[in-house]
Amino acid sequence: MRDTFRRYLMGYSLTALCILLLCGCYPKAVGPAGPDGKRLTWDMMNTEQRTVHMKNIVMPRAAEVFRTWRPKKYAVVNCTLCHGRGTATGNFNMPTGHLPRLSGDWTLGPEFKKYPDTTRLKLDRLVPLMAKALGKKSFSITTRRGFGCYSCHLGPEGPLFGN
Repeated sequence: MRDTFRRYLMGYSLTALCILLLCGCYPKAVGPAGPDGKRLTWDMMNTEQRTVHMKNIVMPRAAEVFRTWRPKKYAVVNCTLCHGRGTATGNFNMPTGHLPRLSGDWTLGPEFKKYPDTTRLKLDRLVPLMAKALGKKSFSITTRRGFGCYSCHLGPEGPLFGN
């Protein structure tokens, strides 16, 4: 009986360890070191630290995706690409009405129908890159949580999926 219980616990521990390794721990620390010497997560960073992180990490990665897609249109990339006119007043809140509103369909069916190449590029390259740069878990269709399209774009009635 005792051996059976021990084997059960060992199997449970291995399962928990595998889940932890596969899922990882989020949010990831992507910022500068905090007062305790440990790197900060996006949510722990102050405005100045976020600004530096956006300029040095996030914007160059987004610019690369957009320039690969449409080099002439996105030859110059700055904060207004995602944040629009709000940058002039210091409003960097996301999601934003500056970007096109999405359908609200969590499968993005209407977007795939109208703009299949653009939707695929953003889902396959931009969203995972931005999630990683911000230390966020990518959006999961199963849980409907995480960083995804609706982290930046509004739905038809406003923010969706916890954004």
